[in-house]
Amino acid sequence: MSGRESFFNDQNRIFANKDLLRISHLVEGDRIIGREEELNNLAQALKDAVHGQTPNHVLIYGKTGTGKSLCSKYITEDLRMSASENDVMVGAAYIDCLQHGTETQAIRAIARSLNDESETGISIPSTGLSTGEYYRRLWNVLDARYDVGIVILDEIDKIDNDNILLQLSRAVEAGKLEDSTLGIIGISNKIRYKDELNERVKSSLGEQDFVFPPYDANQLRAILKSRMDAFQDGVVEEAVIPRVAALAAKEHGDARKAIDILRYAGEIADEEGAETVTDEHVTKAHTREEKNRLAELISKQPPHSKLLLQALAFQIQRAETEEPAIPTSDIYSTYEVLCQQDGTDPLRIRRVRELLSELSFLSIIEQTRKGRGQGKGAHTIHELVDEPELVLEACKSV
Repeated sequence: MSGRESFFNDQNRIFANKDLLRISHLVEGDRIIGREEELNNLAQALKDAVHGQTPNHVLIYGKTGTGKSLCSKYITEDLRMSASENDVMVGAAYIDCLQHGTETQAIRAIARSLNDESETGISIPSTGLSTGEYYRRLWNVLDARYDVGIVILDEIDKIDNDNILLQLSRAVEAGKLEDSTLGIIGISNKIRYKDELNERVKSSLGEQDFVFPPYDANQLRAILKSRMDAFQDGVVEEAVIPRVAALAAKEHGDARKAIDILRYAGEIADEEGAETVTDEHVTKAHTREEKNRLAELISKQPPHSKLLLQALAFQIQRAETEEPAIPTSDIYSTYEVLCQQDGTDPLRIRRVRELLSELSFLSIIEQTRKGRGQGKGAHTIHELVDEPELVLEACKSV
């Protein structure tokens, strides 16, 4: 096979280390921009764990791409290293609750993440155990290996019930853990997530709440510049970084979006055989990112939220004005028709309003209070952030 022609022989002219532009990549602390206060708050909440004591439980809220997961992973790794200097063993488990959406799946994932069977002699099989048995083995793993366990539950609102929070937060109090202790970091895009918890869970958690705000354009520009060594020297034109930062700041303040656009721009330049990444590549990358972002966001929404998005998109398509804003009542009437077609019972109007507010918080739609006229009160009107065709396409693809 010597002398054969390969599809993989060409040296990459655009990228030097593309992993720096992947969201899954855990960057070093000096690359975490604009989150000094949030990192300090997390450190204060968890600091007792450095000495083997029980840390505070934490709930973190914020829109997608505001650094919630990044900061949580970084601060727990920093905690683990600092604690080891005190001969304190800290174990950290990061769980994506979108992928592990039931209590059993999440507890199994936590136990498997923290376990080393060669050290503990405890097996955590993928199937075949009851939820209670997975809990029992988790407690045994923690007692056998660690002084403190930190469990990060990302997208915690996707777990099917909140019993997991009750069990984890009361493990020490209930005597489930004897030689170790446990702290929880819950991460949610839903600002009202805590309101949905039952009172026993709220009382047991006793958590601290932190809200991560969107990044501004200057912060996004600094974040992107800190990752420029992802590219070969000199291939990114000067206008690219400010343009990407401005796009992301204007629409969402989302660092994930900004990093994705920059990576897509590089990939498009590479696909076209270009020698530099230009503003034109950013424009194409923005379109690609919009489609991917919408598909990802919508895939995480409950079925009725998807039906409401379709209802709003259909209403906007039918509207005669150039920039239509649709009242809740019109969305609800179309939503009822879609529910009937889907064989689903529609939710009550109060719950629909709550779901629309959540979609607004996630920047999928925009809401405005508008007066009906003197003495006639006001009502809420809704607009899509993206084109209705993009929204409908994203709803069909998930």
